[in-house]
Amino acid sequence: MERDDQIEYSLYISHTEEEGKILRKRLWKVFWILLAVTIFEVGMGYMFAGNAEYKTMLMYTFIVLTIVKAGYIVLIFMHLGDEMSYLRRIILIPYCFFIAYLLFIAITEANFTFDIGWILG
Repeated sequence: MERDDQIEYSLYISHTEEEGKILRKRLWKVFWILLAVTIFEVGMGYMFAGNAEYKTMLMYTFIVLTIVKAGYIVLIFMHLGDEMSYLRRIILIPYCFFIAYLLFIAITEANFTFDIGWILG
């Protein structure tokens, strides 16, 4: 039995083949950009993971690249990139401050835990 109170929105979506090609091209572009950043992160981790003097640089590079990837995903897949620039800033700037605050707490707590372990050990 078919319900008449549900609207099938997919039936109302239509675009031309040219628009479809543009959308698919944009999606592949996003895929390749995110893949390149991820390969760069994995490559850095593979090259510098065993070297203790690059540990801090590696950690902060991973944090920055992860935030960049998350922001890019928000801009593209949540359609924030299509909005006006002030709206993007209103949404992304508090997000960046919040992430920085969480990182500050995590790094401070990790340093405190390490210091206590060093004293007790």
